[in-house]
Amino acid sequence: MEMATISSSPRSVEEIFKDYSARRAGIVRALTYDVDEFYSNCDPEKENLCLYGHPNETWEVTLPAEEVPPELPEPALGINFARDGMHIRDWLSLIAVHTDSWLLSVAFYFGARLNRNERKRLFSLINDQPTVFEVVTERKPIKDKPNMDSSNKSRSNTKRSNDGQLKSTQTLYNDNYVEEEEEDEHGETFCGCCGGNYSGDEFWIGCDICERWYHGKCVKITPAKAESIKHYKCPSCATKKVHM
Repeated sequence: MEMATISSSPRSVEEIFKDYSARRAGIVRALTYDVDEFYSNCDPEKENLCLYGHPNETWEVTLPAEEVPPELPEPALGINFARDGMHIRDWLSLIAVHTDSWLLSVAFYFGARLNRNERKRLFSLINDQPTVFEVVTERKPIKDKPNMDSSNKSRSNTKRSNDGQLKSTQTLYNDNYVEEEEEDEHGETFCGCCGGNYSGDEFWIGCDICERWYHGKCVKITPAKAESIKHYKCPSCATKKVHM
C-alpha cells in the first residue's frame, strides 16, 4: 500500500482529480470486472481487511496501515467479515458506499491547501462522475441504453439468437460530433468495467447476459470483431462462479 504525505501529494485540482479518478477506476474494477478475485481475497477467516484503490488504477485488499494516525485517510475496516452473512449484491453495495466516502476523503485530504473556488471546482469534477455505488448497483441503470438516432449516433451489431433468428444488438458508437445536450441525455450509461460515462465518439458493446455496456477497448473488442460475435458475454459473465 502506497503512502503519501502532504508535501509529496498531488497539489493542483487537476492532479488531485487525476489521482481520484485512478483510485476510483481500480475500485470499480475490483467490484465489477474482477469481482470473483475480490470475493476470494475477502476471506472472513482473515484479520480486518480494507479495499484500497491506487493511483495506477489497481486495487488491493490488505490490512490497514499500522501508523497512527495514518498518512492517508483509511478505507472501511473489516469488509471481509460481512461477506458470507449478506447477499453478495448487498455486500458489494455496502462496500461501494464506504469506498465512495473514502475516495472523497482522500481527494479533500490532498486538497487541504486549495482555496474555496478550487475546492468547488474539484468537487464539481468529482460529481460529474457516477459514484462507485451507482456503478455497482446500477442505480442509474446501465441497461437503460441511449435512444439511437440512425442519422448520427448508432450502429447495429447483428447477432443470432438461440433460435437462429437474426436480432440487432445495438452498440454505442458515433461517427459524428455529439452536442453537449445530447451527451447529457445519454449520460446515465456507464461502462461496466471502468465506470466511465457514455461518450458518443467511442465504440461500446452490450453483454447479452447481464445487459451491461462496455467500452470496446475495456473488453478488447473492436467493431470488426463485434460483427462476428453471435452472442456476446462480458468477461465477468463468461467466468462467473456461483457465489449467490
